[in-house]
Amino acid sequence: MPSPRHPPAIFLMGPTASGKTALAVSLVERFPLEIISVDSALVYRGMDIGTAKPDAATLARAPHHLLDIRDPTEAYSAAAFCDDARRLMVDIVARGRVPLLVGGTMLYFRALLQGLDDLPRADAALRKDLEAEAAERGWPALHAELAQVDPATAARLAPNDSQRIGRALEIFRLTGSPMSALLDRVQSALPYRVLQLALIPSDRAVLHRRIAARFDAMLAAGLVDEVKALRRTHALTSDLPAMRAVGYRQAWACLDGEIDLRELREQGIAATRQLAKRQLTWLRSWPDAVVLDCLAEDLEVQAVEKVQAHLQAE
Repeated sequence: MPSPRHPPAIFLMGPTASGKTALAVSLVERFPLEIISVDSALVYRGMDIGTAKPDAATLARAPHHLLDIRDPTEAYSAAAFCDDARRLMVDIVARGRVPLLVGGTMLYFRALLQGLDDLPRADAALRKDLEAEAAERGWPALHAELAQVDPATAARLAPNDSQRIGRALEIFRLTGSPMSALLDRVQSALPYRVLQLALIPSDRAVLHRRIAARFDAMLAAGLVDEVKALRRTHALTSDLPAMRAVGYRQAWACLDGEIDLRELREQGIAATRQLAKRQLTWLRSWPDAVVLDCLAEDLEVQAVEKVQAHLQAE
């Protein structure tokens, strides 16, 4: 367990469109913090509009680690994130500063805090078998199967989340144990005193309006053109993790003529809402989370008070 002698760190977690970046920048300007991005899509170069990647002005005010570190054709895993984040945290502390980990990829936060050592490595043959089953039966059927053996994991996954459903079933078939149980058995080994701030909206309807406005802004900024350019400059396929990101898979379908722009907007907003729902499911059961209403007028004041108290604690 972390002791008072361990250096402080801060997690700033929340669903998409909850204002994490703006709050993080404000905190960086008040305290000796350095931001580490905790986002499975922001790692990809060239994916700027659909990921709401911080712009140059924001990054000038508050640099972010772990942006633009992979091409869209490359994979990036929770294990890779943990390796990168732990290394960066050591470097940040050595500079006399405090790591501020900001994002909405909850599996990455959990992996960093609790570890993934008990999870087996990917099995190519079994993964191929699962993909063949999905081609025959459909991913919703495999999601239903997952719900029978690992209801906790299935509850936070969409029925068509092929990557995560496949991984969870792979783990169960390899070990005979549900992934949720394996994760729960791993003890925390992160040698930091972590303040875990969770941004949770008091009114889901307001968050939904923010999501719609942000997706409309992405379309106006050229999301479809961004995906078109990525397809032109990279050997991409629609099943790559980068292209399964919310917004990107809908833009891909639009470019392939499967849906029109109106359907792109509707499906993109719906998928983003589902993503936010899954993130909130994680957060509402998150142990040791300090919940802040991301819609509160005094959100920044509350966050500053929590961070100041944490940094001054012995």
